[in-house]
Amino acid sequence: MENGRQAEDRETPNALSLSYEEWEKLAVEVWEEPKFRAAQVCQWVYAKKIFDCHEMTNLSKPLRERLACEAPVKLPVQVGEQKSKDRTRKFLWQFEDGARVESVLLNHGTHTTACVSSQAGCPLACVFCATGQMGYERDLTAGEIAGQFLLMEKRLGREVNNVVYMGMGEPLLNQKNVFASIRALNHPKMRGLGARHITVSTSGVAPGIKDLADFEVPVRLSVSLHAPNDALRNKLMPVNRRYPLPTLMDALRYYKKRAEERVTIEYVLIDGVNDDPQLAFEMATLLDGLGFYVNVIPCNPGAAGARPSEARIRAFCAALTELSIEFELRREKGADILAACGQLAAKSKPLDP
Repeated sequence: MENGRQAEDRETPNALSLSYEEWEKLAVEVWEEPKFRAAQVCQWVYAKKIFDCHEMTNLSKPLRERLACEAPVKLPVQVGEQKSKDRTRKFLWQFEDGARVESVLLNHGTHTTACVSSQAGCPLACVFCATGQMGYERDLTAGEIAGQFLLMEKRLGREVNNVVYMGMGEPLLNQKNVFASIRALNHPKMRGLGARHITVSTSGVAPGIKDLADFEVPVRLSVSLHAPNDALRNKLMPVNRRYPLPTLMDALRYYKKRAEERVTIEYVLIDGVNDDPQLAFEMATLLDGLGFYVNVIPCNPGAAGARPSEARIRAFCAALTELSIEFELRREKGADILAACGQLAAKSKPLDP
């Protein structure tokens, strides 16, 4: 999937897909300008959120014209937005080829988090996820991923504190572009977002987890588990047939050793499917020694399966407490606008005229 179809015009690359090193090379070798021009351009784009090169007033007019022709900032078009009663905002973006994705801005009171998409659709078809039922259209480019984040910051009017790769798609099946976008958001002369403020969420793509462990930007890792045994996980998540739990656990142990980071486990509770307290005990055995943390997420509307009763949720959480497992029962933000876990499906309401 990493080499899947993408919408990037090779003649005029999206400026947001360029690394800082590529900006420097472009400035020096192509434009015959000083190397610091790269920092100037990146400050306009990533810090000031000025995407029209003609507004970059400390650059010469000839250079601005070359930028417009040779390295334009290609942004998605915002075609929809919804606001939740809890102040969550969901955006619908459309790219040049017509592909659409959703991303979400979460307001936590003291800080904000941007949830970005890495693919248009998703090839994994997890049964509880609306995105998975759409099918897979294509990978997003690095610039299309970073563009979602920058536009949400511009819409918000201030910096966003965190970014999570938990939107539409499987990030580690678009690894090259996801890693490139992380480098851009993290680079001190670009967006400068700290590595500990970046989280990659995966359904369990084991080779990608190992690559993330070796990645030079030490981001955080979140793993969608949803079942602690292969028989049940095969039914819920087809990816498990390719990377069964022993393979996934091997990758997580490698990540733990290399990154020395606590792994966050995402566990969606589906009524009568994976909410038996006995499964909490199985999970404790499976993940023993990983130093993990569990986000317990009652199934949201729009996904296959039903939300468990409050009594069943309490029973599962009681088992986790008995096992001394650190966990948080997530009350999902944005569920009323289908912006919560498993609900993204590129169907946001259009903007008001």
